[in-house]
Amino acid sequence: MLVRLDPSSTVPLYDQVAASIRRALSDGGLAPGERLPPARELAHNLEINVHTVLRAYALLRDEGLIELRRGRGAVVTPGAEGNARLAALAKELTDEAHRRGVGLDELVTILKRSYP
Repeated sequence: MLVRLDPSSTVPLYDQVAASIRRALSDGGLAPGERLPPARELAHNLEINVHTVLRAYALLRDEGLIELRRGRGAVVTPGAEGNARLAALAKELTDEAHRRGVGLDELVTILKRSYP
């Protein structure tokens, strides 16, 4: 199955959906040009609200990993597999920064220092 959810997790469901799709992209389970399941279908299969899936798809669109096209649905963008790994790492980094109370400006400064 493309998406797995952990109902006992504190991670919001839309984040879990997006993370599962990112993982499939970085592992090669999804390829550029491939279509994701329609939001209604995925929501039905996962027994969650369709708006939760749409929020996950919007997040992935904003990260440049998928395109949302009326009538065609969600399609994996070219180069998404490499970007998915970066997006997953960025999510982990920002989550950790948030837990430690590091603000965005400070995090950007840390990143700039570590970037070659």
